[in-house]
Amino acid sequence: QVQLVESGGGSVQTGGSLKLSCTGSGYIHYDRHCMGWFRQAPGKEREGVAAIDSDGSTSYADSVKGRFTISQDNAKNTLCLQMNSLKPEDTAMYYCQVEFISCTVVTMHGRMGRPDLGYWGQGTQVTVS
Repeated sequence: QVQLVESGGGSVQTGGSLKLSCTGSGYIHYDRHCMGWFRQAPGKEREGVAAIDSDGSTSYADSVKGRFTISQDNAKNTLCLQMNSLKPEDTAMYYCQVEFISCTVVTMHGRMGRPDLGYWGQGTQVTVS
């Protein structure tokens, strides 16, 4: 059974930084995968933050470009999100997700961020005052 666990959330002041980590277990590395970070604030829809494909290609929401960086360490089954210059609007529960197909395929089939697809962690709270 695939399990993802997020960590690194917390409370920071505007302009501060946090690094989120997502550690996976229960699966073997696949040549094709799409891993991403999503967030959801109270009363808001879940939105995509960043994603990284099998070939290392990355994509970011316009709201976080230049501030957030997504990375992966396949040997350690770890996905990270470095968040800098944090703003109050970044306050949300952050979730990581993995699908064992490429991000290109995920996008073409309208699968990105679907809560009923892939594997999800339970989330880690980020609060920016």
